[in-house]
Amino acid sequence: MLEKKEESYLVTNNLSKSFGAFEAIRNISINIQEGEFVCFLGPSGCGKTTLLRCIAGLEIQSSGSVIQKKIDISNLPPSSRDYGIVFQSYALFPNLSVFSNIAYGLSNNKWNKHDIIKRVGELLNLVSLREHSKKYPNQLSGGEQQRVALARALATSPGLLLLDEPLSALDAKVRVFLRKQIKNLQRKLGVTTIMVTHDQEEAQTMADRIFVMKDGEIIQVGTPTEIYKRANSPFIADFIGVMNFIPATIAKNNKAHCISVNIDCDTQDFQNNQSVQLAIRPEDIQLNAEKSDNNVLEVTIKEIEFLGSFQRIYLEASGVTKDLIMADVPNFNAQKINMALNDKLNIYFPAENIRVYPN
Repeated sequence: MLEKKEESYLVTNNLSKSFGAFEAIRNISINIQEGEFVCFLGPSGCGKTTLLRCIAGLEIQSSGSVIQKKIDISNLPPSSRDYGIVFQSYALFPNLSVFSNIAYGLSNNKWNKHDIIKRVGELLNLVSLREHSKKYPNQLSGGEQQRVALARALATSPGLLLLDEPLSALDAKVRVFLRKQIKNLQRKLGVTTIMVTHDQEEAQTMADRIFVMKDGEIIQVGTPTEIYKRANSPFIADFIGVMNFIPATIAKNNKAHCISVNIDCDTQDFQNNQSVQLAIRPEDIQLNAEKSDNNVLEVTIKEIEFLGSFQRIYLEASGVTKDLIMADVPNFNAQKINMALNDKLNIYFPAENIRVYPN
């Protein structure tokens, strides 16, 4: 687990950016620790790339400040800021070899030839591309080009690495491979890293902390586990992973009333008769429960999806909700149950796994 440092490496204070009448980001204040890997996560148009570009100086904020290592860099040009950046589109020079692409920043910084050869060699080894040093970008796969772009961004040993949706143009297997490689590199080098992504799986597998964004604001900050298990709104609960939402009304202490069934759950933050939504993850629903337990429902299997390591079953529970309830069952358990369409079974909602949100 990342050690907490007394001093923040990067701070933004009330950062805002408008394009005409459109406010892309609004009063964003964040603290990022040295060596931390954070993700700005959110749907398209939420402001995450604008926030990254303001940190990089590629956009000038309308108001607010950016502080890096206690230095106000708010009005510095990009060339005077200490970062390396990797874009979704690779942005490699097509007329330069892999070696020359990586060496570009070093040559601009007046490194001598011997040091450039040594440094580029180290980076080629780091991203496993030494045998491709003489090739040109159009001779490489998308994943290889992105690794060249990563090596180029790291060439001058920047204090901050910025990644703007670096994996979104790649196919699924390459994305998984590069996710691991980027995270391993980041750990090895200890470089403070900010990645923009709309892919919640990327954020959950790579980040120390996730900053969830919506409509130009950060609406929750936490570790991947905190965001997944304790989402502070239905939007985040639905955006991060898969969630069942069930309309209900608070009936009394620690009970919520659905269509014709009471569900045990934590209702201490709500008033009697308040309209709410109950939320439960498909993997938290237990099958073949004992009928004597609370929160046990009789349901009918309406659909079955095979999703590799597990099966997602869609269940009709007319006393609870008009929508089908999703439950995820590992294949090993599914084979023992021997499920079929229109079968009836009992499911159990553990009260501790139910989140309650205002409706």
